[in-house]
Amino acid sequence: MGRLSPPGSVILTTMGGGRGTAGKAAAVRIKALRRQIGEANRAYYVLDKPGLSDAEYDLLLRELTALEEAHPDLITDDSPSRRVGAPVEGPFPSHRHEVPMLSLGNAFHEEEARDFDARVRRGLGLGDEDPAVEYTMEPKYDGLSASLTYQEGLLVRGATRGDGVTGEDVTAQIRTIRSVPLRLAGPQAAIPARLEIRGEVILPLAVFAAVNADQQSHGLPLFANARNAAAGSLRQLDPAITAARRLEFIGWGIGAVSGPGFASHAEILTALSGWGVPVSRDMKICSGMDAAIAAHHDMETARHDLPLEVDGAVIKVNSLKLQARLGHTSRHPRWALAYKFAPRQMTTRVNDIVVQVGRTGVLTPVAELEPVNIGGVTVSRATLHNAGEIAAKDVRVGDTVFVQRAGDVIPAVVSVVSEKRKGRPRRFRMPSACPRCAGEVEEVGAHLYCLNTSCPDQVRGRILHLASRQAFDITGLGTRKVDQLMAAGLLREFPDVFTLGEKKEELIKLERWEEKSAGKLLEEIEKARTIPLERLLVALSIPGVGVTVARVLAAACPDLGALERATQEELMEIEGIGPELAHAAVHFFAQEGNRENMARLLAAGVTPVPPAKLSDSLAGKTFVLTGTLPSMPRNEAGAAISRRGGRVTSAVSARTSYLVAGENSGSKLAKARKLGVEVLDEKAFRRLLDLEGKAEAGG
Repeated sequence: MGRLSPPGSVILTTMGGGRGTAGKAAAVRIKALRRQIGEANRAYYVLDKPGLSDAEYDLLLRELTALEEAHPDLITDDSPSRRVGAPVEGPFPSHRHEVPMLSLGNAFHEEEARDFDARVRRGLGLGDEDPAVEYTMEPKYDGLSASLTYQEGLLVRGATRGDGVTGEDVTAQIRTIRSVPLRLAGPQAAIPARLEIRGEVILPLAVFAAVNADQQSHGLPLFANARNAAAGSLRQLDPAITAARRLEFIGWGIGAVSGPGFASHAEILTALSGWGVPVSRDMKICSGMDAAIAAHHDMETARHDLPLEVDGAVIKVNSLKLQARLGHTSRHPRWALAYKFAPRQMTTRVNDIVVQVGRTGVLTPVAELEPVNIGGVTVSRATLHNAGEIAAKDVRVGDTVFVQRAGDVIPAVVSVVSEKRKGRPRRFRMPSACPRCAGEVEEVGAHLYCLNTSCPDQVRGRILHLASRQAFDITGLGTRKVDQLMAAGLLREFPDVFTLGEKKEELIKLERWEEKSAGKLLEEIEKARTIPLERLLVALSIPGVGVTVARVLAAACPDLGALERATQEELMEIEGIGPELAHAAVHFFAQEGNRENMARLLAAGVTPVPPAKLSDSLAGKTFVLTGTLPSMPRNEAGAAISRRGGRVTSAVSARTSYLVAGENSGSKLAKARKLGVEVLDEKAFRRLLDLEGKAEAGG
């Protein structure tokens, strides 16, 4: 882009409002300025060809702002001057994604990437003689996933990924990111009427260093890494703070879209770039997994020279038609893989080995280390997982060990540097009683569990988990306050959260508490009493029960009392619940302390709301699901059946009403035909659910 017209040259001749000659001149100049600023943003973020210095850019923006202040009737929502809005009052509102934002399955070794390729080929029915699958390979940026929704080309919403189903509406914050176009570029006819763009909000490494330097100069805590800084910056209630952090956005896909479709992932990225959305300039199209792996290794070699934090490469089947055939599980698409780079490793000394007690009672040995910097993060503790892991690696206090951040995130001890061992240090032994409460422990599989549900560490962990966003979502009940309330005896078990209102006078007497802060917390607790059943199941800290499993359990067994009384065999009949999960749930409800806490929660006014039942159209009908349903995960299909009064089991029998057979159905299909069970393909199944033409299995 060449030199633009001198900034500020029109301001003095157009002040004063009105739509006479001066007003018309202002409208022309404002339109030109918006176009120039938009072109400058696209040149910088999309084309990597900056045409303006920062000073020139700022002068243009200042002139535009001054003109709009003088002519407020000319201000529009897509003006670059409107990027920073008013601060948000209170917590961010939730946003339900029209199409779930699934996470990616991970691979850490070349064999795992080849296993992924083999699964893809099997899923597509390809043999050894068939051509290689075409993949795309692009950097996996270490940031915060977000979605941008455009209506008629205009940005109308920005949201975080959240749990993949529900995120947070951060539109005001997203608008501050200069690389996010407020209006998509190009002919309006070529832009879908409604388009959801997905990508990563990131903080360039140079900006990250500057942000931490600023934090340090103000005596504030430093961010551990660029990803944490990006996440913290995007979730600032004041958009002006977000704007000051200079975040960037890189698009990597689309979600809901109305209008012309696409044939490939590469075509999507080309379209996004044409509309002014930055995408990776390092994306490669690879014929087969050998080429994808080679591209991955090339990128890994160059990772330290990149201006952004990259922790791996994302490999995707390029054809959208083949993606649809492969479908997805409840958590991951079957057509994409995050192939992580080799973890960064350093050596350090084990100063001690301690045992920590988690919220589910599991005893985990942890190595306390001589602090060491790994990939920009200071690591002083690393998990040793369990007694078997310690024995296999022969880790002892005083040893020098290799430590890595697995997936560049979780610190773990890899191995001992045996040649540096001095003397004969004593082997570590797991305790015979809980180190926190001296309670009885039980060995379950590879782990030891404390059986005392009143163990202080378990209680603390469960209270913090109960207050988290995916559970009761109680703002203001963080680590420091929970520790203070437990020390004061106001919280002894997690149901005590819902009786804090009875102890308000004691609460106000505590240090750093007053009438206003106590009232605000109690108001949050009061709002949280009515909760969807699935989130209550998450809040209970049942081992293995996260958001996805809780959703399956709630749909299949909406009566909490019935779930509490269910046997392992009954739970295993639910699609998606295996023997380990079923055993964990039955064991949880068998413990008297857990049953008492459940009763106390309900007595304190906690009201679980079961998933809405749509009808009884499938009452008395039993279904078995097999194979892949391209348009819906099997757990969603099971939930849709349950919400219509039907029941999903895992085994075909003469009592089965229907077998729903997706792609690549196996032995269950043959057995159903042998027994004369009616078989439904996906189209017939959706007709039975009355879902033809609808987007979600939930109705």
